[in-house]
Amino acid sequence: MNLKILVATHKSYWMPEDKVYFPIQVGRAIAPQSLSYTGDDTGEHISEKNKTFCELTAVYWAWKNLKDVDAIGLCHYRRYFGAKRTSILSQADYTRLLAAGNDCILPKKRNYFIETNYSQYVHAHHEEDLILTKAILTEKYPDYLPAWEAVMKSTSGHRFNMFVMKWDLFDAYCTWLFDILFELEKRLDISTYSDYDKRVFGFVSERLIDVYLLTQKPSIATVPMVNLESQHWPKKIFHFLLRKFGIKR
Repeated sequence: MNLKILVATHKSYWMPEDKVYFPIQVGRAIAPQSLSYTGDDTGEHISEKNKTFCELTAVYWAWKNLKDVDAIGLCHYRRYFGAKRTSILSQADYTRLLAAGNDCILPKKRNYFIETNYSQYVHAHHEEDLILTKAILTEKYPDYLPAWEAVMKSTSGHRFNMFVMKWDLFDAYCTWLFDILFELEKRLDISTYSDYDKRVFGFVSERLIDVYLLTQKPSIATVPMVNLESQHWPKKIFHFLLRKFGIKR
């Protein structure tokens, strides 16, 4: 099986030696310098949108430029599939999971416990992002509305736009996802957003992946995700609670 797992990065960093991993510099069209990795600014691309689409510029690049693969995936320079750094999934691991009948591999869900996906997003970002996304779904993809409602009411979800998908599923997902996001980009005014909130299309896509998969119902395997850097959980929980009670810093 011909697999490629993109590793989205904006800086030089340690990379796994396994050849299944394909480091890609995201946003290279607007970066101050080019790294030694392949850039997302070759062929058909949206590299210049990286500040608002985040790692999705790598996903789009792979969709448009990597046609000779059986499955495609995305990790981050500091986030991988695996229980710990010494057990990051290998090509053999991915092949085994996909050969077992799975169409998709995802990291285990993040659980918010006291927040739904909708309320967590609204407390962290702008509610208008979700209102307009739902309007677009209503107009263009009404069959996905039941899944949208279910995902928004859930207290857990898959995050970081990390996945591995067989090509046919990946192709169909990208066709759907980017159609929605490009329409959202036309309608949403982000001129007053902070630099962080301008990453809106990356944030929204983290919620849309569950909407798509819940509707299409492919076979999914979930595995742990390892973060190579400290996650500062006490600080994250503190700010999570502040946002929960309407306090933004």
